[in-house]
Amino acid sequence: MSDETPAATEERPSPDAPLAAGEAILLIDPKGREYLRDLRPGRRFSLHCGVVDADAIIGRPDGSRITSSLGQSFLAFRPGYARLIPNLPRQAQVVYPKDAASIVIWGDIYPGARVVESGVGPGALTMALLRAIGPHGHLTSVERRDDHAQMARDNVARFHGAAPNWELVVAEAADALPGLRADRVILDLPEPGPLVGAAAQALRPGGVLTCYVPTTIQIDQIGQALRAEPRYALVETFETLHRPWHVAPNSVRPDHRMVAHTGFILTAMRLADES
Repeated sequence: MSDETPAATEERPSPDAPLAAGEAILLIDPKGREYLRDLRPGRRFSLHCGVVDADAIIGRPDGSRITSSLGQSFLAFRPGYARLIPNLPRQAQVVYPKDAASIVIWGDIYPGARVVESGVGPGALTMALLRAIGPHGHLTSVERRDDHAQMARDNVARFHGAAPNWELVVAEAADALPGLRADRVILDLPEPGPLVGAAAQALRPGGVLTCYVPTTIQIDQIGQALRAEPRYALVETFETLHRPWHVAPNSVRPDHRMVAHTGFILTAMRLADES
């Protein structure tokens, strides 16, 4: 994880441009350890396998090999989403890539959709949603804590770039949701059960509610809330496990470690109001 919080910026560099001063880059050492760092002229990065000068990286192509002061070879990349999220500057738990991918697919987030998310944290899911809806969609993020909202603003500006189709509202979800209109609503909150009615007010008929919660107790609570709410149907609950494999000459096997339980995902369809 980074020990720095890069300054926010309005624009992302062209993918074909060389690595430039002011960018955040990911350094990967020979053992696969990852370091998210901000490129600033004159800066030196002290890592496990030696010191790397920022000036030796600035101006190099994305994906370059860099040699440390101890002769170790590092890889220098602009961070892709899957590698960025575990290293993201944060004050709250992130939605990891395996769960963000499931939320985007099972929550049916599509280009041009009007999406509302409640619970922003460091903005990891926000960036995935902005990618999925494209420039013609609209995302409204509701966050009750000012510090989390500011961290999300900084991360989205820094790692996603300008997002004119994104609105971040600092408010209680119960107050904000009924006044919004959405094709999709995502609740990433400690107790989403009491908000299923407010989410139904925001959702259009045929819309999808997605909830992301960490424990079985919360799944039970939201299940009870949805059974008591006649405006939802087709409720599904699941978790996503990520099992990496070790692939080397004469050795192909599952890794000793895997990304197992991080949270449960629940989806439900919004029914049309009875006339």
